[in-house]
Amino acid sequence: MDNEIHVRQDFRMNLNLFEKTYVICRLPPDSPIPEWSMSSGFFSITRTIEEFSIVCEMGLVPEGVKAESGWRIFQVEGTLDFSLTGILASIANPLADAKVSIFAISTFDTDYVLVKQESLEKAREALTKNGFVVLN
Repeated sequence: MDNEIHVRQDFRMNLNLFEKTYVICRLPPDSPIPEWSMSSGFFSITRTIEEFSIVCEMGLVPEGVKAESGWRIFQVEGTLDFSLTGILASIANPLADAKVSIFAISTFDTDYVLVKQESLEKAREALTKNGFVVLN
């Protein structure tokens, strides 16, 4: 029972697939927030003691920035209640079974799962087989 995913019965597992391609950057932990990152329609900034990571649209990152490019984003549609558990696991597990690596981002309202462009169709197939509806 502990490993079960507890999601409301009325919760629809729709995923919006973003059209653009994204990049994950790593900057020194004491770097200021670069202006180029904030011109992206979707961006995420995370700073820890060890690192400073930015996710933004490809094409915005200047030369010389350590980056992993070619990522596509699946967004869990709607606002997620904090009492829901297992949302990321319900996405990550079928992708792991399909040998698709992920990079996950959570916000106050929802979750985002990034997969490499070359694994996109394999990811879409695995998610669809597991009851997700991929939109866009």
